[in-house]
Amino acid sequence: MALAAVLIAACSTRRPVDIDDAAERARIAGEAVRSRSWRCVPVPPSPMPSPATRAERSGYCETTPYDEVKAFLDTVLSNAAPNRIMRITRAGTSTKGRPLMIVTACARTGSGTDTCDAVMAAPRRKPVVLLQANIHAGEVEGKEAVLALLRTVVTDARRNLLDSVTLVVVPMYNADGDETLGPQSRNRGAQLGPALVGERANGAGLDLNRDYIKSEAPETRALLPFLVNGGVDVFVDLHTTNGSYHGYNLTWSPSLHPGAPLATFTSDTLLAGVQRRLRAKGVLTYPYGNFSSSFAREVSLDPVKDGWFTYDSRPRFGSNYFGLTGGVSVLSEAFSHDPFAVRISSTQAFIRELMGTVGADRSIMVRIATARRVLASGVAPRGLILETQMTTRPFHDSLLVEELEADRDSLAAEPGVPRGIRRTGRVSSQRMLVYDRFEATRKATVPAGGWLVEGRDTVLLSLLARHGVVVRSGIGRARTIDVERFQLDSVVRTGRPFQGHTEVAVRGRWLSLRMLPSPDFRWVPAAQPQLLVAAQLLEPQSNDGATTWNFFDDRLLMGRFHPVMRIVTRLPER
Repeated sequence: MALAAVLIAACSTRRPVDIDDAAERARIAGEAVRSRSWRCVPVPPSPMPSPATRAERSGYCETTPYDEVKAFLDTVLSNAAPNRIMRITRAGTSTKGRPLMIVTACARTGSGTDTCDAVMAAPRRKPVVLLQANIHAGEVEGKEAVLALLRTVVTDARRNLLDSVTLVVVPMYNADGDETLGPQSRNRGAQLGPALVGERANGAGLDLNRDYIKSEAPETRALLPFLVNGGVDVFVDLHTTNGSYHGYNLTWSPSLHPGAPLATFTSDTLLAGVQRRLRAKGVLTYPYGNFSSSFAREVSLDPVKDGWFTYDSRPRFGSNYFGLTGGVSVLSEAFSHDPFAVRISSTQAFIRELMGTVGADRSIMVRIATARRVLASGVAPRGLILETQMTTRPFHDSLLVEELEADRDSLAAEPGVPRGIRRTGRVSSQRMLVYDRFEATRKATVPAGGWLVEGRDTVLLSLLARHGVVVRSGIGRARTIDVERFQLDSVVRTGRPFQGHTEVAVRGRWLSLRMLPSPDFRWVPAAQPQLLVAAQLLEPQSNDGATTWNFFDDRLLMGRFHPVMRIVTRLPER
């Protein structure tokens, strides 16, 4: 019985179904039998595509380096079909001087559409989908998947995905990390090959998937303009799981921030539909998580007791951040213990199904346009959510679990498997609690007039500009307005630096007063597309904003006022 069919049967019948022939499991996965003498057995595609990635040429034993990615894209561009348009943009450079490559691909639809910019500006434009790969440079299948996808859709004149969506692709977001190759056992300990992969951090030692709010890294600053100007409708961040032994080819997540307008729709409707259709094709997916509430304990010998937990809701993570812009935001996590070739295939299947759905269902674009129009009017449908916690209302579900056994052998049995643990090849369906979303613990109302910030605070103003937040030079004619100021009762700093920062949280109380703002104050109106992002950055009690990341440290003194004020008076737009 095919592996997919066995696993689907396990889900359907909700009873344990063993796959006790490890050789059969490996054969179906497209790899040689896993054993104590595991090594990568090249299985090149047949026929070999042209141009071919390093992964394809090596039979999926190696990943494609930076210079070869550039050469591959140039070749695809030169081979573009007459009815396809492709542009390669060098958008800024990494810490070590490598240009960030951003590829735009679209269909030429007739006169006046000689550029993708013209296609994207059309009155009834197609959805724009941004695929981001390789943010963690050890997680390499996303890079290989998007390269192969671009080759197919750009060089083929026949009807394909480009006839229903416009693609923006970042194939190697973390170029410096990708070029710092090291053994998989060091750079991606819980992953089944390839033998050499890049590092998680960028060239400055930053985790780029914790940088979307503070936006210090050059890579983040180069990408943000694509995300915050309303030109991207769907954002897909491609990753590999952290190591839990489940039975799915890929797990996914919407934006986990409870304030994201389309998070529930993305998870419960859009991605649930993708999950059903992929299952019919033999690709098994599930909402992202691990068999533990702690990232330090992802190898669980008792997953039912631990439960299934998603990760984090803060917008420092890219997929959480983009959800606050009113778009559809998706995290994709290929199963780290699948062979490299299978992870590439699963990732491709997922993004193809997702893009096909978005391109075929015009109601999704209507939802996005409506969400953004509501934000631009100064309305946050769920309020301003400043702090969150894991849901207190988990649900029971039957999940596919790979059974593990303790192993006395001191040698690792397989790349990605810790010593003392052995994979049995048996997968069963087990019922457990699922914690797949977050809920608000601190909320605020949208201030009628927005926020006031000091004009001399150029560092903060630069941060707001990077995020596309509208800032006015003043409130217009001189007038007395009602404001709220936050008086600090306590300032709590974490004891351990994170990403070069000591995170800050403040507590206090809001006081109402009337004031005549001086001309040097800057006005951040609430009625703008980046309303939710502005609130995350400016609200003193946001758990992931400018206060968190030390933008106000020299002014955070107990008994004093926080520098940002909320405007109670409704001000006319101008």
